[in-house]
Amino acid sequence: MRPTGVEVTRRALLAGVGLACTSCGSLPDVPSVAPGRRLSGVLTSQARGGLRCGWTIAWPPGRRRGLPVVVVLHGRGNDHASAFSSDYLALDRYLARAVGLGTPPYALAGIDGGEAYWHARADGDDPAAMVVDELLPLLSRHGLDTGRLGFLGWSMGGYGALHLGGVLGPSRVAAVAAMSPALWHEYADSAPGAFDDAADLAANTVLGRQSDLDGVAVRVDCGDGDPFAPVTRDYRAGFDVPPAGGIEPGDHELAYWRRLAGQELAFLGAHL
Repeated sequence: MRPTGVEVTRRALLAGVGLACTSCGSLPDVPSVAPGRRLSGVLTSQARGGLRCGWTIAWPPGRRRGLPVVVVLHGRGNDHASAFSSDYLALDRYLARAVGLGTPPYALAGIDGGEAYWHARADGDDPAAMVVDELLPLLSRHGLDTGRLGFLGWSMGGYGALHLGGVLGPSRVAAVAAMSPALWHEYADSAPGAFDDAADLAANTVLGRQSDLDGVAVRVDCGDGDPFAPVTRDYRAGFDVPPAGGIEPGDHELAYWRRLAGQELAFLGAHL
């Protein structure tokens, strides 16, 4: 979804929808730098029941082959293009600026994950398997180093980054950065459709499983006005060593995610 300028309802926020609330804060301009090469295509995902899923790879300016890669997981209501669109997150421009300022170069890649909250569902939709079994081989074929990855996500994708980072563990994942992760303690509080049932939430929650990320560099950020802030505080408190990031002024909105984008990308680059 694109910014509308209409205030986002609390219900939409609790549903983890990646909408912009431009009335809640000024929307930063994207960096006025030239991005590197961007390549998009379509993957027919067997893990998602034969759905045709769009994908994009964004390289920084300059070298392209052999770079490590960060997989970007979008929020609910978004798609793979939201990460790179100049009227949404424009991460390719933030990446170009970060690399220009000295961050070690790496590529970004996103793919359409639908609204299944980046884990296997009872109906057979499995966007997590799509990422691991289908997207990563595609990235390797395009000359990227997928030996140890980074994950970055916002809202639903923030949860997904933490979940997939923990599932794959430190042998496959170097760093994870989550902005405004959609987290709930109880199934009754979760967004409709986020989990199949209470058992699905219990099987796939990241709460209480922070040790799965031992050996992975972790950053978790959330705005203090975000409905997910209380559970995010609890999640951050569950680490033996506090993760980078924190609870900063902000809301569940595009303006907040743009303000953080440069910091998130520099963090990931430092640990890949």
